[in-house]
Amino acid sequence: MDPHLLLRDSEPRIHPTAELKSCRLGRYASIAERVILREVTVGDFSYFERHAEAAYTSVGKFCSIASNTRINALEHPLERPTTHKVSYRPNEYFRWLGVDAGFLERRRGRPVTIGHDVWIGHGAVILPGVAIGNGAVIGANAVVRRDVPAFAIAAGIPARPLRQRFPPEIAARIEALAWWDWPAERIAEAVPDMQAMPIEAFLDRWERIDP
Repeated sequence: MDPHLLLRDSEPRIHPTAELKSCRLGRYASIAERVILREVTVGDFSYFERHAEAAYTSVGKFCSIASNTRINALEHPLERPTTHKVSYRPNEYFRWLGVDAGFLERRRGRPVTIGHDVWIGHGAVILPGVAIGNGAVIGANAVVRRDVPAFAIAAGIPARPLRQRFPPEIAARIEALAWWDWPAERIAEAVPDMQAMPIEAFLDRWERIDP
């Protein structure tokens, strides 16, 4: 089939109520209503559902980020006389007092990194500095304080890995296949096999196909 007939428009879709500042969006990315993103990179095919927020975050390809999630949730300065934003955003209240640039850089210095094909469940909170590996799943309403390994399913408050999605050898084969980096035409060709084949059969077949 002619690729031009197969593929839809690859331009990112951004709901008019979403607020984005200094963001980069990949092909087919989708940002739903009232999402707020600040200095976020979003990979190809990844999407944010409604009312999600993220800041200072790198999101890989094919990530599914549910509604009401908070990624790199705002921290407050516990060591100061007040945790209130009056100390780091006094410009919202007083003339001639600017944003605390040092505190802003401190926030930027603890980015969140999310791998490819990560699913973050409804209402989950990812705290600053966390890295989430490829293929991981974060349960609904989890609070993630520590790094989550690739292909782990993590849940709870604080979130802890519950189990791995696949045995180590299968996870390694998926990582090596890196299907998320394939051209869109090849992914479209593979989708029926993703739907119908057990994971080992899928890997057996697509590992033999030349890229």
